[in-house]
Amino acid sequence: MAARARKSAPKKAVDHALLGSIPAPEPAKLSKDEELKAYRDMLLIRRFEEKAGQLYGMGQIGGFCHLYIGQEAVVTGIQMNMNDGDQMITAYRDHGHMLAMGMESRGVMAELTGRSDGYSRGKGGSMHMFSREKNFYGGHGIVGAQVSLGTGLAFANKYRDNGNVSVSFCGDGAANQGQVYESFNMAALWKLPTIYVIENNRYAMGTSTKRHAAQLDFSMRGVSFGIPGIQVDGMDVRAVKSASEYALNHCRNGDGPIILEMMTYRYRGHSMSDPAKYRTKDEVQKMRSEQDPIEQVKQRIIAEKLATEDDLKVIDKEIREIVVDAAEFAQNSPEPDVSELYTDILL
Repeated sequence: MAARARKSAPKKAVDHALLGSIPAPEPAKLSKDEELKAYRDMLLIRRFEEKAGQLYGMGQIGGFCHLYIGQEAVVTGIQMNMNDGDQMITAYRDHGHMLAMGMESRGVMAELTGRSDGYSRGKGGSMHMFSREKNFYGGHGIVGAQVSLGTGLAFANKYRDNGNVSVSFCGDGAANQGQVYESFNMAALWKLPTIYVIENNRYAMGTSTKRHAAQLDFSMRGVSFGIPGIQVDGMDVRAVKSASEYALNHCRNGDGPIILEMMTYRYRGHSMSDPAKYRTKDEVQKMRSEQDPIEQVKQRIIAEKLATEDDLKVIDKEIREIVVDAAEFAQNSPEPDVSELYTDILL
């Protein structure tokens, strides 16, 4: 009996919006004030993190410490578009996010060194400090946990109908966690106003994305939930600002969650205890010399004659003084009283 020929189904045109892939918008055109502010804000993060690394090496900071050096454009570009009531929540590479949200460098450094003048009174350390006043909700050490909490913040915003958006940051490694996808499902189901920012710095701790991810385009991670995504040059603050403006408008218009994959790079190891032997020095140096987010802004400012190199040196000097002051303040701050062992405990 002759085999019956199978009819192939007609091919349908691919709708990239349904697949979750949205082309990245053109990089924003920044005004003189915006360029200078971006430069100052990113430089503060860079110098602060360099000082934190020094203090860790001196034994002044204990426990874990994850530096944000190289990734400054991501949080800076996003924060440029956020409203006062919008919330931010992130993982343990969090010092830059705190500074971008307006938390005082003195309080952040005091917390890093475990002093009573820190944002969590010296009991949280690098990974666990908060500021309700600045709408910064941590700093979380459990991989992926902040995504669930950020989704909860978005649920509260929708319930209260306050027009605010929650922005949850996670890394490429955390993007493989199950609770992240549970959060995606609920956020899409209820059309929650939340942005999921995946900071793809190419290495989950010490494992390349090519070895741990079946889908290397992390902006596509919301496909099965109908969540759109944009892949963004996370080393260019203009590209980040443009994409985050689109994403925030998407959420405020009632269109539900959206994913921003930020293609970025960390210059240091995963944490201060990581020698980063899984990549070459040449690779790091190439990123520094060709795509450094701060150097890009600096070169534009000079090329467009928005400021002179001497003007930028003055800014750098001011930033260094702020960071030195924060370090001195932290080291002179008293350690928490023993009675603090019994406060903030839920029984």
